[in-house]
Amino acid sequence: MSDVDTGLVMSGDPGDVLTSAGRKAGVPTAEAALIRDGTNVIYQLAGGVVARVGPPGSQLVAARQIQASRWLADVGIPVVRAVDDIDQPTVVGNRPVTWWVQLPVHRHASPAELGAVLGHLHALEVPESPSFPVVDPFEGLRESIDGGTVLPEDDRAWLRDLASRLHREYSALVPGLPRCVIHGDAWQGNVVVPRAGGTPVLLDLDHIGIGLREWDLVSLAVDYTDFARITDSDYQAFVDAYGGYDMTAWHGYRTLATIKELRWTAFVLGKAKTSTEAAQQVQHRVACLRGEIEPPWWWSAF
Repeated sequence: MSDVDTGLVMSGDPGDVLTSAGRKAGVPTAEAALIRDGTNVIYQLAGGVVARVGPPGSQLVAARQIQASRWLADVGIPVVRAVDDIDQPTVVGNRPVTWWVQLPVHRHASPAELGAVLGHLHALEVPESPSFPVVDPFEGLRESIDGGTVLPEDDRAWLRDLASRLHREYSALVPGLPRCVIHGDAWQGNVVVPRAGGTPVLLDLDHIGIGLREWDLVSLAVDYTDFARITDSDYQAFVDAYGGYDMTAWHGYRTLATIKELRWTAFVLGKAKTSTEAAQQVQHRVACLRGEIEPPWWWSAF
């Protein structure tokens, strides 16, 4: 790497990382337009290419996204496509950049469309290659709680106790349950449908792995039972499209639902040090989890 590239990496600016990665990969980046500034910083480039600049140290995750995209396409799951003629990911310092084929104008999937895609995904044979990791619903959770010093220690201690209880309950549920390839972050925004018509497409492969099918089903189920974001008919359409399995009737549902809600709370807790709105929202979410506010709840999106 040149001295110029080293300086770009040390700046930490994702735009600089993109510039350096584009030079290494032979991808023009001069007309890059920011799409989203999140965990991954996403840019639209000329020529129908989308670049994702991953966070520091996420090279293995980025490589797994590329492997997953190509494997899913090979087994017949419509999925966001990695650009084929580039060796991926392109690593600049300790940040990976991946290059994707831009999707046509699209909308979020309906509950039924999401259910159908998950049904097809979960029916796949677990591959020997590529090798996907086991999905751990508790990954990083304790660290997020410990670092959330905007909350009073009493609240953080309560969240730690809740996480420990849920971990015990989850560990008791897992033995004997079948595992399959799961998306890991399955919600309507991670399956999109071209507005001109066509097949739903699976996106955002950061968390793909081997795990319980219920972990993919719980997000929409929680939207239905605890937030009333989904109508009765839409939830039933989701269940029917998936194949008839309603996880809200499963004895382990409440455990997985609360794990998901705790993760959503921890995510906002991570933003609360620099956002007054996030700090207020996380206090509201903790009050909900502690039973001080009855569902259906209203949680602001972040």
